[in-house]
Amino acid sequence: MKTYDFIVIGGGSGGIASANRAAEYGAKSLIIEEDVVGGTCINRGCVPKKITWFGSQMMDNNRLYAEDYGFDLSLNHFDYQTLKANREAYIERTHQSYFKGFESRGTTFIKGHAEFVDDHTLRVGDNLYTASHIAIATGTRPVLPDIEGAEYAETSDDFFTWEELPQSVVLVGAGYVALEIAGMLNALGVEVTLAIRHELPMSSFDQEIVEKLVERMEASGITILRNHHAQAIQKHNDGFTLSFGEGDQVTVDHVLFAVGRRPNTDHIGIENTAIALTERGHVQVNDYHRTTVDGVYALGDVIGKTALTPVAIKAGRTLSDELFNHAEPFRLNYEGVPTVLFTHPEIGKVGLTESQAREKYADQKIKIYHSQFTTMRTGLGDHREPTVMKLIVVGEEERIVGLWGIGSDVAEMIEGFAVAIQMGATKADFDRTIAIHPTSSEEFVTMR
Repeated sequence: MKTYDFIVIGGGSGGIASANRAAEYGAKSLIIEEDVVGGTCINRGCVPKKITWFGSQMMDNNRLYAEDYGFDLSLNHFDYQTLKANREAYIERTHQSYFKGFESRGTTFIKGHAEFVDDHTLRVGDNLYTASHIAIATGTRPVLPDIEGAEYAETSDDFFTWEELPQSVVLVGAGYVALEIAGMLNALGVEVTLAIRHELPMSSFDQEIVEKLVERMEASGITILRNHHAQAIQKHNDGFTLSFGEGDQVTVDHVLFAVGRRPNTDHIGIENTAIALTERGHVQVNDYHRTTVDGVYALGDVIGKTALTPVAIKAGRTLSDELFNHAEPFRLNYEGVPTVLFTHPEIGKVGLTESQAREKYADQKIKIYHSQFTTMRTGLGDHREPTVMKLIVVGEEERIVGLWGIGSDVAEMIEGFAVAIQMGATKADFDRTIAIHPTSSEEFVTMR
């Protein structure tokens, strides 16, 4: 039996952040990871996605806007293998950076599959490990639907292994992954069909903003099949046919599903403990990431709340601050988490949608401030990109409870506004702020 002060199961963003922070306080800290260090974000999520998105943005800039600025930038060739190789090299440098960080802090990293033997004992291979504090940060994995021919479908994990781009793809899903991949592939020249089960995607987002995104996606050449339910996949010599319950069929090179993720709690020995799971298999935690077993915690995507890397990192670090540096327990405000959808164009948001605000603050006055314009960068020629910005305020003091934007560079605007809203900013605070001109972000502080 090997004893540690703190053991984290899962070497993703949250697990690494928590274990490293604990080690900085002098705790004997161990990370156990059965796959590649860095988890989904570094290897099959945020990082490779954003690099590919940068590439697709460059394609858009060259194809749509360069001529308006006087440049003749005819694209002779796009080598996807170069993009993929450089993307993988970047990820490998990140892996090495993690290991250097472990070494400098004294964090131990073990590659292997961990299973609970009891509430505070883990088995990895032939070895047993114990700690008074154990955190579960095993994340989630993509799932495939239970339909005929599902074995022919792919997920976002497969997308990042493609050696070359196909001519055509059908994406099934209405969340972050489906919309982001659809936009990237379309910009890089792939014929894209997006199938969604309802009239609009992103049901948790402000629907006015989503409507504008759908309008732009269709204008860019993406085919959107609304109210469609995938039924079966058939394999052919030259591709696959996806059939829908509504009677339609699409024949393409790849069928990619982005219809949800399953928590990685089914093979870690939870049944040998008193740790409770939710009906959907996520680890059940309270507001301070404590499970039903004293001294066992859970954080990140595995708890089924807000599946974002910075959320997992914040939860992991603040947990270690409390356990190993006498900090007060930290309650994470999930409602105020800012996020960005890296589509074409981007969507950024902090706080509530209009409908959520009206439901939560039904007894208070709700007011909506709104601005719509064409971003200057795209205003010179025919490919004009509309930008929409929206503030949702509550009460006589007009406290801002929701901030939404769609348009170029929105992703780089949201963080600063998130700080203001976290501090309780009102519309009057925004009005007192001097605008930076000419920028798109000035619209947030000049709305009337």
